[in-house]
Amino acid sequence: MSPAATLAAAGTATGPGFLSPTGVEIAFLLVGLATLGAAVITVTTKQLVHAALWLVVALGGVAVEYLLLTAEFIAWVQVLIYLGSVVVLLLFGLMLTKAPIGRSPDADSNNRWVALGVAVTAGAALVWVVADAFRTTWIDLDGPAQGSTKVTGEILFQHWVLPFEALSVLLLAALIGAIVLSRRNTPAEDAAAAAAAAADGQADTGDRKGQS
Repeated sequence: MSPAATLAAAGTATGPGFLSPTGVEIAFLLVGLATLGAAVITVTTKQLVHAALWLVVALGGVAVEYLLLTAEFIAWVQVLIYLGSVVVLLLFGLMLTKAPIGRSPDADSNNRWVALGVAVTAGAALVWVVADAFRTTWIDLDGPAQGSTKVTGEILFQHWVLPFEALSVLLLAALIGAIVLSRRNTPAEDAAAAAAAAADGQADTGDRKGQS
């Protein structure tokens, strides 16, 4: 038997291979590349509003990836929670803090290379962990859905209760931070309030002197 026939027989025996991708796998790769590009633009653009809008594209791409993995419930949670809540919260924060609409040169940081190194390291570690954990795992697209509400609920509340509660505390902290930022006054408003308080104090002092 020739080497090519041997490889073909081995691939047939062990399951699908990377040399014969299906349409779903090709779509998954293309959507993943588009999502990665949107994420890179999100963290590199100097326009805050554009960054929030590109974040919508990135999170929407993640939701599409979940759909391609037959995890419809997780995909809709991604849309409802992140696209419908977190991004809206960010946009409201930008509007309430009077963020500039155009380019913001001060939005950049001098620690760009440090941030890039941390991002590359974290991404490589995540890819290695996922590849090592699911190296021989294949999703049967024709079989029962693995991302249904029942399966997800059983796994979430049996094995991931502590991270789930920690995530809820994190979202609560983000909400409190948004409230604090929205109630913060600008320096001009603080100066106007101080001037008004000083004027009221002088008026009260004059009234007291006139009465005496």
